[in-house]
Amino acid sequence: MDIYSRKSQWKWYLAAGGVAIIIISLLYTKYLADRLVERENQQALQFAEAMRQLSRTDVDLNCDFTLPGRIIAENTTIPVVVLDEMYQIEQYRNVKDRNLDSMPISEVRAALDEMISEGADTIIINIPPDIHKTLIYSHSNLLAMLRWYPFVQLILIAAFIAFGYMGFSASRRAEENQVWLGMAKETAHQLGTPITAILGWVEALNAANEDNPMNQEMLNELGNDVRRLELVADRFSKIGSQPKLQPVNIYDQLEICRDYMQRRAPRKVTFDFPAPDDHEVRMVRINPPLFDWVVENLLRNAIDAMEGGVGVITVVVYDEGSQVCFDVSDTGKGIPGSKFNTVFKPGYSTKTRGWGLGLSLSKRIIEQYHQGKIFVKKSEPDKGATFTVKLPEAR
Repeated sequence: MDIYSRKSQWKWYLAAGGVAIIIISLLYTKYLADRLVERENQQALQFAEAMRQLSRTDVDLNCDFTLPGRIIAENTTIPVVVLDEMYQIEQYRNVKDRNLDSMPISEVRAALDEMISEGADTIIINIPPDIHKTLIYSHSNLLAMLRWYPFVQLILIAAFIAFGYMGFSASRRAEENQVWLGMAKETAHQLGTPITAILGWVEALNAANEDNPMNQEMLNELGNDVRRLELVADRFSKIGSQPKLQPVNIYDQLEICRDYMQRRAPRKVTFDFPAPDDHEVRMVRINPPLFDWVVENLLRNAIDAMEGGVGVITVVVYDEGSQVCFDVSDTGKGIPGSKFNTVFKPGYSTKTRGWGLGLSLSKRIIEQYHQGKIFVKKSEPDKGATFTVKLPEAR
């Protein structure tokens, strides 16, 4: 299992854990809210009983009304409105968090209508001998805040995770950039010394075999391979620094890549590239060594995707607004739709001996150094894949 599959699995595990935490939080909050509702309903009943006791006219005036008075006075959270028999407002408490008798009756009436529309509860207060008052109450703001608490908590946790993730991602990318830079520079440095020595030996062998045509031919090929190593070292030396760009006809540059790869590909692989002489010049600003590296990576992957070394690689160039685009298509085994983005991540490879760096380097070269885009345009299993590269047009 590759590291990106494991990473995807961990994301699902974390998502499942997050959902479980949310569900538990919602259930526990509901439990607390239900207990608070029961308590406030009981308080409302006590308030109604206190009102009944204080409003009775058939009791001894020497009775102690301290407890009913305290019950009414200590209600500082539950909004209540008491209506007389004519449904006129007699008194109120905690309406709009206000208890002042000077509150305009129109505001109290509007608040009462709002309470009723939101599902306020009603208690009938029966006062001997034949008086009936109505107590209308709704639940406290504390209950509303408690019900919203899980959602506020979720938003805060999500914001914390999002900012933390962005911070760690930025830090990780910075570390990856330093690793890329260090690896590339060290590779170029390590290749430089033996390449210089080999070039010296080739020159010495050329001088010693001037009269031997067969040896000269082999030495020429050896020289070509050493110059190729010089090109590879030069490419690595450009990773991590801004390379110089120059205007180039894209058809000519693609033809150079085709010529190099076709001579090294299986004979049964056909290269269908646009001929430079058959098309109008399309100029792009590129760094030729790095651009060639990208195209060679795409072509090499296309060749590896063709089982048995049989198939066709097609390149199509076209314009899209102010960009010059080209598609590299093959008739290989294709790429699963779920891997369209993963193939560009370092370390991902379907090859047994692959390092998974080719397409990652290609993406870096095109997007960071050439301000372009590279992506998988389409793919079908056993029918091939198409990669698209977009570059700004050089005017």
